[in-house]
Amino acid sequence: MSTQLRLDAIRGNGVIAKPHNARTIAALTRNPGCTRRAVMDAAGVDKDRTAAATGHPASIGKLSPLAVARGKGFEARVKSQGGAELLRLLRENLGLPIPQAHYLDLGDDDPVLGGRYLRSRSALAASAESGPDAGTLFDHPMLRLQIAGVWVYLEPDMVAFRLQDRFYIIEIKSFAIVDGVADPGDVTRAAIQSSVYVLALRNLLADSGHDPNLVADQVILVCPKDFSNQPTAHFVDVRKQLTVLRRQLARMADIDRLLDALPDGVTFDLAPDAHGLPTRSAADLARALRSVEARYAPECLSACELALFCRHDAHDAHSSAALGRTVREELGGVDCTTTAVALATGALVPTHDLVQAAETLKAAHALRTSILGDLA
Repeated sequence: MSTQLRLDAIRGNGVIAKPHNARTIAALTRNPGCTRRAVMDAAGVDKDRTAAATGHPASIGKLSPLAVARGKGFEARVKSQGGAELLRLLRENLGLPIPQAHYLDLGDDDPVLGGRYLRSRSALAASAESGPDAGTLFDHPMLRLQIAGVWVYLEPDMVAFRLQDRFYIIEIKSFAIVDGVADPGDVTRAAIQSSVYVLALRNLLADSGHDPNLVADQVILVCPKDFSNQPTAHFVDVRKQLTVLRRQLARMADIDRLLDALPDGVTFDLAPDAHGLPTRSAADLARALRSVEARYAPECLSACELALFCRHDAHDAHSSAALGRTVREELGGVDCTTTAVALATGALVPTHDLVQAAETLKAAHALRTSILGDLA
């Protein structure tokens, strides 16, 4: 059976694959060791509906109408008057020597994404061949990445060229930067999503015969300043995120290896009725999910629709992973919290490979007992 037919069977024959976007691709990098997510994303499984069918509906990625309107309004302000406000930011906030800049909107009403991609590729390739004094702000460019053999089309907020002889991805976000500092989680998510666009833009340039290194490792993050709606701009380095993204995409490109390790006949088909409602029992679907190895960590709660289901399983199994990656790594090969407690208290004799972990746990237990005794 071909790879595509195997993926179709996992998703459910006749079920349309859920398309990726920059946010879902970025989320792949948050837990690259999770086989369950890699398989489901490669097959285009709707994880949101799957989670709901198991009784653990997702709670991520749902913005309020007010937040959506605020974000759109801020982006419109930044891009107004042909990018005049953005150009001012690049000059004043980042000190970039831009005497003048052209503005080119590559967005249109053409529903054929492939056609928009070719148009963007032509415009960006022409810009790459222009003189060193050229400067163009490209709005609504269409880029693409290949995910498990399928082309995914992406549309960054904006691309700028030629700033210090480089293309820069410009990411516009509505979270505030207060006194030069933003929420680390918000910045991390913006950096991961921007790295998707950086890699896609590099692929576009390579596809047109140009040096992909013309795209900078830094992106320009534009956010509201302090508690106003006044925009400010900062550079964000995305080299680390690019490394993780490439590794995960390579892993999904080798999806046959992951599929070969799955039980025969495993599928996440919800068996919808004539009205599109799932008829498959939650218990049967949960068994199918558990047949594919997961790697739960608390960070999944902000990145994966199945996080609540996986957290429930991790707690039931007393998995050390439920306490976070730091705890899991510190415990070494101890995967179960009950085993960790037994080793710490001396109730369990460690095997040869757990001797060092047992000594560390015993020392920690002794220190805890001593501190609690002093407090009493």
